[in-house]
Amino acid sequence: MELSKRAQRLEPSVTLAAAAKAKALKAQGRDILSLTVGEPDFATPENIQEAAIQAIKNGKASYYTPTAGIPELRQAIVDYLKQHYQLDYQASQTIVTDGAKFALYTLFQTILDPSDEVIIPVPYWVSYGEQVKLAEGVPVFVRGEEANEFKVTVEQLEAARSEKTKAVIINSPSNPTGMIYTKEELLAIGKWAVANNILIVADDIYGRLVYNGNEFTPIATLGEAIREQTIIINGVSKTYAMTGWRIGYAVGNQAIIDGMITIASQSTSNPTAVSQYAAVEALRGEQDTVEEMRQAFEERLNRLYPLVAVLPGVKLAKPQGAFYLFPNVKETLTICGYSNVTEWVEDLLEETGVALVTGEGFGASENVRLSYATNLGTLEEAVLRIAQFIESKSQNES
Repeated sequence: MELSKRAQRLEPSVTLAAAAKAKALKAQGRDILSLTVGEPDFATPENIQEAAIQAIKNGKASYYTPTAGIPELRQAIVDYLKQHYQLDYQASQTIVTDGAKFALYTLFQTILDPSDEVIIPVPYWVSYGEQVKLAEGVPVFVRGEEANEFKVTVEQLEAARSEKTKAVIINSPSNPTGMIYTKEELLAIGKWAVANNILIVADDIYGRLVYNGNEFTPIATLGEAIREQTIIINGVSKTYAMTGWRIGYAVGNQAIIDGMITIASQSTSNPTAVSQYAAVEALRGEQDTVEEMRQAFEERLNRLYPLVAVLPGVKLAKPQGAFYLFPNVKETLTICGYSNVTEWVEDLLEETGVALVTGEGFGASENVRLSYATNLGTLEEAVLRIAQFIESKSQNES
């Protein structure tokens, strides 16, 4: 049977593919150091685990829940946004989803008609463009220059705008670059979006993971008109080490949220019940473990960055948030005798056991992504192997 044209056009996730290959090689007994997936290596905090256990014991986890999420969690989300960012929403303006990824998918299914355009800054998270295409929309890519910390400007957005532009995605802190838009930059983008009636899709999933005195500003906090023009996408995966629990959420315009709820009702029915009760505790419970994990990521960044920055040919600005490095390795490829970053990454894995993600999946053919969401020992050993790989290849070239 022939696959649908939709399925044939879709590109697989390069991050999940790289992680799967690394796991397969490890299962074969290979010594693999994987810096692929953005997944904290911490266990979910015990208070959150205990809340899930109690929900199971009390029989709360045995049944369907409302499509949009249990009332306690929807209220916890608006309380969380009020406490941390002074944003005011009603619980009805939220939808809980099976991960933040599905919140984005459902949003695009809700707002896009065929040929509607979504502006996506480059580098981008690997699923943005593919999800837009799944909704029969058109991704319009705008390159954030490295000289501007990979961030796009209003002038660039305006040049990309057309009568079909429906939305713009702002991911800050960014996956894959770790860069953060300043308040002034976001205000300019927000005013531009309001003036042109363009929906702002604010992917704030890394908002609590910022380092070295840098600050995260949610774009929705920059005035009522901008808030009304914004859909917030977030979840508990990164901040609370809950990637496996699959709980995300969207908050914003009531009509859009209602549309998302309708689509979710015909797809997933509802998020996993026990995970929702765990997420309530994550948002309402003690936050000391969040800070402990943030400090650990900050230490890893500060230890790893100087090691990677001095690798031959590498150009790297220090990230401000998330847990990724996104070095430019164009000169490194030349030193090693390569013309293609994906081939370099594949040979690195095969010859050294270090798994990275090629930048091509993020729209950046001169870069690679390293996740530092793993322990320092693994990170330092991985960089040592990368250095040895570059040295070996450069000697072969000479």
